[in-house]
Amino acid sequence: MTAVDLARALIGAQLVVRGAGGIIIETEAYGRDDPASHSFRGPTARNAAMFGPAGHAYVYRSYGIHLCLNVVGRPGEAVLIRAIEPRIGLGIMQARRQGRMPLCAGPGRVAQALGIALTDNGAPFDGGQLSLVLLPAASPADIVTGTRIGISRNLHQPWRFGLAGAAGLSRPFPAAAPF
Repeated sequence: MTAVDLARALIGAQLVVRGAGGIIIETEAYGRDDPASHSFRGPTARNAAMFGPAGHAYVYRSYGIHLCLNVVGRPGEAVLIRAIEPRIGLGIMQARRQGRMPLCAGPGRVAQALGIALTDNGAPFDGGQLSLVLLPAASPADIVTGTRIGISRNLHQPWRFGLAGAAGLSRPFPAAAPF
């Protein structure tokens, strides 16, 4: 499954990390041949998890400040979790975010609310510390697409996906274009 297919499939999936989580409502795909991807220049110590097994976490620090959580697909491909609808462990997430809102809109907020750490890099989404459950797929009419956010290369790719009408997206999608 390509990163783009995985990014779509993760919309509506349940993500739980150590007792806190919710429903994934926004993702972005990053492929190996994508100049915006960390894997574009090949494996390094920083991106090694992207070349590891599918269904594992790729965690990195963005701009030296925020951690970001990704789901690894094919070697060198991953999907960034941009937003979730919080449903499980709300008190835990609110404490981690020190009451700041929005709670899980944006990859840095998601990682903070879920308690993601650099030590989660390479960990499996196997139901232990990290759990990812694909629920019945959202219908194509329920998924909106747009270009990715915060990148400077390969800007034109419509590889950002969201659940149509969801509250808590990191940013609105342009004119709600169904996939």
